[in-house]
Amino acid sequence: MTSTPPADLAALRADIDRIDSAMHDLLMERGRIIDRLIAVKKTSASGSAFRPGREASMMRMIAERHKGLLPLDTVEGIWRVIIATFTYVQAPFAVHADVSGGDAPMRDSARFHFGFTVPYRPHPSAAAVIAAVAASRGDLGVFRLDQGVTAGAWWRQLAGPGRPKVIARLPFIERPGHPAGTPVFCIAKPLDDPNAAQRDWVLYAARFDRWREDAAEAVSELGGEIVASAGVSGGLSQLLALPGPVSPEEAQAALAEAGAAPGAFEEIGSHAARFRVEAA
Repeated sequence: MTSTPPADLAALRADIDRIDSAMHDLLMERGRIIDRLIAVKKTSASGSAFRPGREASMMRMIAERHKGLLPLDTVEGIWRVIIATFTYVQAPFAVHADVSGGDAPMRDSARFHFGFTVPYRPHPSAAAVIAAVAASRGDLGVFRLDQGVTAGAWWRQLAGPGRPKVIARLPFIERPGHPAGTPVFCIAKPLDDPNAAQRDWVLYAARFDRWREDAAEAVSELGGEIVASAGVSGGLSQLLALPGPVSPEEAQAALAEAGAAPGAFEEIGSHAARFRVEAA
């Protein structure tokens, strides 16, 4: 014979059911608002709904205000699925991933940040990901920051008008033991709205005749860092990350004095400042 649960336990379960129904109602309401948003913004074309700056701000706000029993991993994952899926509903897209260093970490990153509704497309290199995004209507691409020497100067393929650009560095929230903690760049075709990009950090491709300590010092004095270097025909190409307030003219002048090749300094994207929280 099944015993009747205590009144307080039954009331708590009723509260949980009420909250679950309210959450579902809010998701459906969000869907109705997105439907109206599509009509207003006319974002039926693929790839035109990305707002990386807004997403970075939302994730940071969630991390800062979160407290209680539920792990931040779960909260972040839920919000990422909600944001990415509603973006996909507005303008369908796929995520292309470089799996040259292994499929598992890239698949984890793609699924954590973009959910299971968004198609996942593996590729053998960062160059192949860039080519796939360039050939798409509006897909995203992800690849590791630490590509290694054999990848070459892949960032040069992001240089030039109309070429894909870095729009984000993931994860938005860094912390020990993150379930999708592999640092990756996210790329897309140039965004329709320049204000949608976050420019806390701006990435540049620069070329030198060889490795120069004074160039490294110039980057450091500008408050930036050398993300990667690779040999190219006639010299050395470097991927530089500089603070957003540093103007392209200021950066180019400082690097020219340090030996940068004339005309070989191009912006290849930008991303939000890194945000780190300590483990709970």
